[in-house]
Amino acid sequence: MINNSIPLLGITAYSGTGKTTLLKKLIPLLSSMGIRCGLIKHSHHNMDIDIPGKDSYELRKAGAMQTIVACDQRWALMTETPESTVNLIDLINKFDPTLIDLVLVEGFKHEPIDKIALFRTEVGKPLAGLIDQHVIALATDENIELTIPILDINNPNSIAEFIVGWLEDKK
Repeated sequence: MINNSIPLLGITAYSGTGKTTLLKKLIPLLSSMGIRCGLIKHSHHNMDIDIPGKDSYELRKAGAMQTIVACDQRWALMTETPESTVNLIDLINKFDPTLIDLVLVEGFKHEPIDKIALFRTEVGKPLAGLIDQHVIALATDENIELTIPILDINNPNSIAEFIVGWLEDKK
């Protein structure tokens, strides 16, 4: 298990199950319950948040290994990682524990962190591939019996309440 000062909770599922859709509903619900969320989203695609032609993009492409772009409302740190893979522990350490109460992790399904697995039969993938010893609950619209809690994937309120209870138990 990854030891970290900020609780981590993974949301894991096969592509097309609705991880991002659920997170877009969970984050405001958790926020309304007083939980300040951070988020780490893993992408299997080469992604870039910068725009070609902008000064920050051009300076980064000129060879800067780290670039911070800042304005009065937000800042972003971009780090080039040409010779390594992303590491969840390194990413977690970028968060400020004074600003957030929980880091939600989308992706990184093989990491040893507590996770809620999402499952939909219509995705066409096996349930067994999602469940490991770190899955603390399954959110689904199927009638499935497991030894872990089963949550209604279509009821974000009940999932948020489960997360709040889980977070209370972490204290």
